[in-house]
Amino acid sequence: MFFKDFKVWETELAGRKLTLETGKMAGLANAAFMVRYGETNVLCTVTASAKPREGVDFFPLSVDYEEKMYSVGRIPGSFLRREGRASEKAILTSRCIDRPIRPLFPKDLRNDCSVVATVMSVDPDCSPEIAAAIGVSAAIAVSDIPWAGPISSVNVGLVDGEIVINPTLEQREKTELNLTVASTADLVAMIEAGGNEIDDDTMFNAIMAGHEENKKIVKFIQGIVDEIGKPKFEYESSDPDPEIMAEIEEFCIEDVKKALDTDDKNVRDAALLPIYEAVHEKFDERFEGCEAKLDEIMYLVQKHVVRAWLKDEHKRVDGRGIDDIRPLNAEVDLVARAHGSGLFTRGQTQVLSVTTLGGVKDAQLLDGLDEQTEKRYIHHYNFPSYSVGETKPSRGPGRREIGHGALAEKALVPVLPTIEEFPYTIRVVSEVLSSNGSTSQGSICGSTLSLMAAGVPIKAPVAGISCGLITGDEGVYGDFMTMVDIQGLEDFYGDMDFKVAGTKKGITAIQMDLKVHGLTPEIIKEAFAKTHKARDYILDEIMLPVISEPRAELSKWAPKMRTCAINPDKIGDVIGKSGKVIQQIQADYDVKIEIEEDGNVFVSGQDVEKCDAAIEVVKLIASDPEVGAYYNGVVTRIMSFGAFVEIAPGKEGLVHISRLDIKRTEKVEDVVNLGDPIQVKCIEIDDQGRINLSRRDYLIDIEGAVPENDISEGGDKKPRRGGNHHHNKR
Repeated sequence: MFFKDFKVWETELAGRKLTLETGKMAGLANAAFMVRYGETNVLCTVTASAKPREGVDFFPLSVDYEEKMYSVGRIPGSFLRREGRASEKAILTSRCIDRPIRPLFPKDLRNDCSVVATVMSVDPDCSPEIAAAIGVSAAIAVSDIPWAGPISSVNVGLVDGEIVINPTLEQREKTELNLTVASTADLVAMIEAGGNEIDDDTMFNAIMAGHEENKKIVKFIQGIVDEIGKPKFEYESSDPDPEIMAEIEEFCIEDVKKALDTDDKNVRDAALLPIYEAVHEKFDERFEGCEAKLDEIMYLVQKHVVRAWLKDEHKRVDGRGIDDIRPLNAEVDLVARAHGSGLFTRGQTQVLSVTTLGGVKDAQLLDGLDEQTEKRYIHHYNFPSYSVGETKPSRGPGRREIGHGALAEKALVPVLPTIEEFPYTIRVVSEVLSSNGSTSQGSICGSTLSLMAAGVPIKAPVAGISCGLITGDEGVYGDFMTMVDIQGLEDFYGDMDFKVAGTKKGITAIQMDLKVHGLTPEIIKEAFAKTHKARDYILDEIMLPVISEPRAELSKWAPKMRTCAINPDKIGDVIGKSGKVIQQIQADYDVKIEIEEDGNVFVSGQDVEKCDAAIEVVKLIASDPEVGAYYNGVVTRIMSFGAFVEIAPGKEGLVHISRLDIKRTEKVEDVVNLGDPIQVKCIEIDDQGRINLSRRDYLIDIEGAVPENDISEGGDKKPRRGGNHHHNKR
């Protein structure tokens, strides 16, 4: 056989066959697996450099989840007709794969490592994201790259009150929960969730259900490792020399403690500068060639101080109690012409969120692998360098910014009104003005304020808060402690950033970042309890006193929207030949009209009365004329025998000369001229669809006019009042 190392393993995941193949493709990578889950195929590869990268103080790991449009039988929509920059969903999936695998690599490893998951075929019922995560885990586990895996990952849904593992497409359309759980054999390594106000107990049970399923797949992968796993390569450790570390720590630790003991990041940074300078002045010459390690040693000294304070003394650098929240402030209406704005400040973290309302056609178009083709709520998060007191040019959003924006979006989507309730596209931009931890959660709070200020009728306000973790020397199995509302240093030197957003009723989003291998159920439960209590406090004491409910009226600068539904067969009539009819309506009323294939019509403009008038014109065009109905029209043609009147764009009827007035008319121009407005009644639609109108009948019926010597109409009979319908043209 040509592929002599080709091997295949099979198991079952959520009732569907899962197959891992190796030995046939990508033979020059350190390891590669083709994962087949149903008809979903993902090629997962991992490669590491032979030597460490020089001059870096971090593990250079890159994770790329690559979407190929051929996997769903589509040609890319870009000008080049090829895949270019990763989609937002691909970036978010890369982050979900990265977060659980990164802590399992040795902390002192500096060899470049590249993980690539290429989606080649997509079965909508079998998530390619989950197939990719499992394949990546298997590839790293069997490779020669040092790693403490394997792990597994599953989706968890909540359908009709039942927890479902890896829900199908049909189930995903009905689920109240979209949860991804990654696990090692013993611990929960990653949680990413969006939910429709899920209570803590239900969320916990769903996480544990995912964890139990993951254990089976981890055991399956471990069996593959036992069969074909390669010995892990030896590498040059980047850890500093213990003797140098001890000497520098003894020299500066007391000064470091004094510098860190403040709630002001600017004061702390300023106090640390002379300590760094003193360390370099004293030790650069003595430890020649190790100068680059001195800053890393200083990092480790600070980490030791912060963790010891938290773990041993329950002391936080800013003097707060373990479960105390930093000083909070909330405001609205800070941006003059924005449709809505909210400023949320937590300690030295400050986020300004601005809401913009647009028409339904402003929805973001998506060119991805799944069934979602657009979204009407868009949340963008910006993190400029000045927010952390640094100087660097803006180069657009990175993966972190995209991830934080998506988290805020996920947190707020469950409380947004439906398009029927609020026919707008909504964009919120969160500008981080100052950062000292938990900016993503600050953006959720600020965005809730902004949406309510804009008059978006959200179902309930949402707040976000984070929970940190410090573990003992024995790791998560030994003593641990959690603290609420972590600031920058506690995130930087701690073991966990557990972000939870939600309403008072339940959770709408979770994102968990870890630096340890995973969490026990006890830690997860404690984090839920602390974040729920903190969330309620933020809502009740800070946000709701500023704005208690969404405003009843939109900003005068926001477009006003009116909607109606028409027969889809009449869409062509409303648009008109070459778009002339709809363009004329938009010009006449200074509005924007958007029509969907199902016949839903959306009219937006600054003047609500003009929007209402435009809607009436659309309805008029889309409805067939009715005998007995009254219309406001315009004279479009003058003939010797009568006048043609447009009662709706593209719809004309004839007013015969005998029907122009209550008295005898010798000449049409004696009553009307071209372009004159005219009120008429529809008196007949013949078998050829021609419309006959009468001004005379309108005058008699509506204005009570008495015809002169009208023998044919019964002479002096009593005028008819009322009528069936009275349509106002335009």
